[in-house]
Amino acid sequence: MKKFSKTMLLLTSIFTIGTAVGSGTTSAQASSNGIDTTVINEKWGKPTFVYGGGLSETQIEETIKLLKIENTDNVNIIAVTGEDLRHYLNDGAANTADMISSVLVQKQDSGNGVEVVIQTPNNITQITSDQYTNAAITAGVSDAKIIVASVSRVTGESALTGIYKAFDVNGEELEQDRMEVAQEELETTNQIAQENADEEGFDSSKLDQAMIEIKQSLAELKERQGELATREDIEQIINDALERAQLGDYVTQEQFNRLLDLFEKYQQTSAIDSEQVKEQLSDLANNVKDKVSDLINQAEESGLMDKIANFFREIWQAITALFN
Repeated sequence: MKKFSKTMLLLTSIFTIGTAVGSGTTSAQASSNGIDTTVINEKWGKPTFVYGGGLSETQIEETIKLLKIENTDNVNIIAVTGEDLRHYLNDGAANTADMISSVLVQKQDSGNGVEVVIQTPNNITQITSDQYTNAAITAGVSDAKIIVASVSRVTGESALTGIYKAFDVNGEELEQDRMEVAQEELETTNQIAQENADEEGFDSSKLDQAMIEIKQSLAELKERQGELATREDIEQIINDALERAQLGDYVTQEQFNRLLDLFEKYQQTSAIDSEQVKEQLSDLANNVKDKVSDLINQAEESGLMDKIANFFREIWQAITALFN
């Protein structure tokens, strides 16, 4: 009877764990990151759906479904093209056929900050939501919810241009130099992340954290000294941020120089003095820090699978013993 009781206790534990896991999954699936397109927001108007100009009609319809746009009458719909890349970013090599990723953008109340959700993470292969958010803040985007999606696997860079166009067609013109620096920021961050993707211990969330801290430090220095940082100041600020993010051993000299060139340009834009940028970077910093903390906790709990395996091994041994 003792053997039977022990086995029943273990089986009950399995059931309890399974129920908890199932409940968690259901809860996660029930939550929605979408933008409501069943009604028109009378304060901010219709959300804007900017689709990649390289999409076919069938792919546009598929993208609409991916973005969960329920009523297209309640959405402004427009394409982003190579001409837009040339207009916003002075990119003469832009090709409309290569533009696949798309966005749905909804303006929000002041103080909400910028929120980017990647609806199709398997198809946006390189750019993270925090990288989009960080770059969008640099460009001057504020208080907006942005959903990104793609019908096929793409790197995801062109989505940022779609965000610029969404703001432009709604009467919010962004500054040319800030859009260009934001695009360079996105590309530089992505390149460094990709080049270190196979390095054990490297995580792009830590790089996102460092990028935010560098911007904040440059703004604080400008406010404190009344003038822009020197190249030597920027070098020190970048070094300090990388060390705090535990990335000093990963970033090469060539990658460091790319960051140095980027932030020399960044501090020449109006973003350096913007209170709105400061507030939104602060919000983003908190979100990124939470992600980094989660990564640390996951690392500390890396032995969890071994514990689970041992748990089920004990169950099997108990069941075997019951019939012996």
